[in-house]
Amino acid sequence: MDSQFSRRKFIKINAVMGLGFGFTSPFKDVNEEVKFFSLLKDSFARIDGPDVTFEPRRVASWWCVLDDLLWPEKKVVDRIKRRAAAFAEAGIDTAVNFGFHVRFDFADYFGQLNAYYANVCEELHKYNVKFIEHYSCNHVERPRGDAEKFKLHKHHRHHTLLYSDPIAAAHAQYEGHLFQDICERDIRDGSRGYAPQYQLEAFCHNNPGFLDMHRKYLQRLIKEVPHDGYEVDDMCDYPGLTTCGCDFCRARFRKDYGHEIPPFEDKSFWGDTTKHMLYWGNYENTVFRDWLKMKDDSIADHVKMIKGVIGKKPLMTCCSSTGPITLNSISLNLERIAEHLDFFMLENVGLNVFGVNWTSKDAEALQQKDIAAKRGNAPAIALSYTVYKEGGYLGWSLARFWGVANWSSTLHQRLEEDPEDAPEMEDVIAPLNQWELKHSDLNCREGVDVVEIRLVNNSYCRENGWKNAAGKAHWEKVVEWSEAFLKNNIGYRFLRKDELADTDALCKEKTPLLIDNMGSVSDKQLKSMQTFLEKNGQVFLGMPFGTHDENGFKRKVPLSEILTKKKYKNLHQIKSNSVFDELDNMKRAERFVPMIKQVAGDPGWALRLRQHNNTYVIHFMNTAMKAIPHPTLRDGGNSPILDRIESNITNNELTYDIDVGKVSLENLVLKSPELGERTVAVKSEKTGPSTIRMSFDLESINVYAVAQPL
Repeated sequence: MDSQFSRRKFIKINAVMGLGFGFTSPFKDVNEEVKFFSLLKDSFARIDGPDVTFEPRRVASWWCVLDDLLWPEKKVVDRIKRRAAAFAEAGIDTAVNFGFHVRFDFADYFGQLNAYYANVCEELHKYNVKFIEHYSCNHVERPRGDAEKFKLHKHHRHHTLLYSDPIAAAHAQYEGHLFQDICERDIRDGSRGYAPQYQLEAFCHNNPGFLDMHRKYLQRLIKEVPHDGYEVDDMCDYPGLTTCGCDFCRARFRKDYGHEIPPFEDKSFWGDTTKHMLYWGNYENTVFRDWLKMKDDSIADHVKMIKGVIGKKPLMTCCSSTGPITLNSISLNLERIAEHLDFFMLENVGLNVFGVNWTSKDAEALQQKDIAAKRGNAPAIALSYTVYKEGGYLGWSLARFWGVANWSSTLHQRLEEDPEDAPEMEDVIAPLNQWELKHSDLNCREGVDVVEIRLVNNSYCRENGWKNAAGKAHWEKVVEWSEAFLKNNIGYRFLRKDELADTDALCKEKTPLLIDNMGSVSDKQLKSMQTFLEKNGQVFLGMPFGTHDENGFKRKVPLSEILTKKKYKNLHQIKSNSVFDELDNMKRAERFVPMIKQVAGDPGWALRLRQHNNTYVIHFMNTAMKAIPHPTLRDGGNSPILDRIESNITNNELTYDIDVGKVSLENLVLKSPELGERTVAVKSEKTGPSTIRMSFDLESINVYAVAQPL
């Protein structure tokens, strides 16, 4: 079916016309169904802006346990009351449900579950704490054999596990839809699509029976529980590239893109399948590229249907990554579904000691922040996991540094059993929230980063699997530049494919562009760039550039040749393979002069300058933290759990020369939860017409600090 119409519309049409699905499609065959679709117009209104009925700032997970299904037993009701009061005392403004995650495993208990959640809403709302629902809509837990069962219970207790017996599973259903009938089909053998990383069977995003079932469940949930918002996971395809081969997916691929799904033996399509599934696929084959696009379309249509049912309350979904090509293998494409979302969450996954190595995450955080900004300044949220309080502090600090809302979540259940000394969720975050409210209550959504350069990430490259001759993807180079800017205290933001193609938007700002290793480029993007250059805009360009178009087809002449022949005076070619060396070259040639120059102290501290209303503040984040592992606890990958954080920085007497021609940095004091009630004066002296020298004493601080006006 064409790009303007798909089965999501049929769900609405079904409601209007009184058609019923029962166990099968109402059509004689798939071809008849497709013909019917082609006669109908899109009945869904476009969603033009985000629905922000409240602003999450201090978020925490509301953990459920299996015996919460025993509601209204007194112990369950008392636990709800006790925890709601504790959440309010901890300064939490938004609770997000966590547990009963693989939702249709609990179809036989929706009455009890909805009553439990209604009670949670009632108690939280007494304290003006919002409650967001959070569940996975398109899976059921179905471990295959004892080994998979033990793996599930070892690593995924956080789902709250209650799945069907294998014999009963054949009859499991909701609203007349047998789960086994609406599952994805593996192209290799026709079996139900299975995600071994989570021991899940997956429902098909194109199956009208599944969409009908999910719609009816949502309608019931909305009617019975007064949630304030919804996080519906997982808007992707965890079984991977070999799903789905059902009749509905085959018909859609045929109608939308004019192709049949090749058999698994066709290596011209599937590529080298001896590798991990993340690396399958021949991107030189346009049919494979179209297959990926069709899968993204299917999920986007599903998300649009969800938003259409939910209405004006905010919707978000989970997303831990947006840039790597490997995301194509599970059809996780946040940019593709962004127009239907209201909140944007970065799942900053991490329990173990490697969480202190956070600098490579800066790119993902700022990319998602830009996606939220372009969606009408929608709220952006960073979710960080922890077992102990120090990990909660790390996640809180990163959210502050990135300028987004903080969602703190314990995740003891990702371990084989709960540690005896594991703190409760509210106890982890309470001291930090209370310190923030008293000493540094900065509204992240009102904060505006000071931007000196725009780093271009063009998702056409990811979608088309583009890599340079050395096998390096565009996103890999983007992450390198992100770290270089971060470690040189250069304010940057992302510029993505739509803004690059929009001449007015591109030329609205005068900040330079940095483009590196960007193979897939559209003619419209090139034209917009040329206008920017003609208006004396500055572009730093790394090759190759524009070797392919936006659909992945190789160009006869790379667009780089068109640009370089024009001899634009502000087009500067990046020549070094090392981004740090190239950045030094840019500074030495004075083609790019950063606002902040460090003149004393250890360079391990990263600075981010941000405007909050009429004031400017400086956030400090340690890039050289030392993780102290728990002596015994390890995660599923056998990595030690983070226990404490120390610092590898030895000289914390920091001095910077700062260009204050466009910012005001006056009467600043240094604050940190690590300083408690104490503040440290910031020394400042004028060194030029528009420059000042500022000195900061970060002694005794290991993780985070902020310099803000008194």
